Amino acid sequence: MTNVLRSRIASLAIAGMLAAPLAFAAPVDDAVAELARDWADIKYKTPANEQAAKYEALANRAHKVSATYPDRAEPLVWEGIIVSSFAGAKGGLGALNLAKQAKALYESSLQIDPNALDGSAYNSLGVLYYKVPGWPLGFGDKPKAQELLQKALAINPKGIDPNFFYGEYLVETGKPSEAVAYLERSVNAPPRPGREVADSGRRAEATELLRKARGQ
Repeated sequence: MTNVLRSRIASLAIAGMLAAPLAFAAPVDDAVAELARDWADIKYKTPANEQAAKYEALANRAHKVSATYPDRAEPLVWEGIIVSSFAGAKGGLGALNLAKQAKALYESSLQIDPNALDGSAYNSLGVLYYKVPGWPLGFGDKPKAQELLQKALAINPKGIDPNFFYGEYLVETGKPSEAVAYLERSVNAPPRPGREVADSGRRAEATELLRKARGQ
């Protein structure tokens, strides 16, 4: 066997070793991307009175993905996002139990990989902490929310979501002037391939909140 042939065989072997994890990762990545697209369609394209039922069905699908890939953080993050959205659409007493379920999902994902999806679990958990009522009704905690949202920003400082939600947090805690810079970053954030519907919807929300923060 010539040296050239040996070199080519070795290169193929290395390529195969590198390709194997990618091939394994593809199914979970595809499943997560599908959940993200379907969530965006519900949030931004579905009438409000139809959203709760659709979120519930999507949450069931997301749970199956999480169960199929128990060592991956990404499905847990998206299951949490969908359950949180279901809570918001459903409202009432049942919403708090759903919020607690979403909180547990985010915390589980952080134990696996806190940097998954650019720190989205920190961001989404922070949102829960400032939107859910505080004690004795719920677990809401605005200082804890700020801590988590800032962690998300540290991981993804240019991201459309962490800038939007930190801006929203500042507006809701009476600091609209401080929110302006974050909301401007959200409006001008780089696009995310495959997330066009979500980007368009979030950018519209950020633009509207930016007007409010500026007192317009």
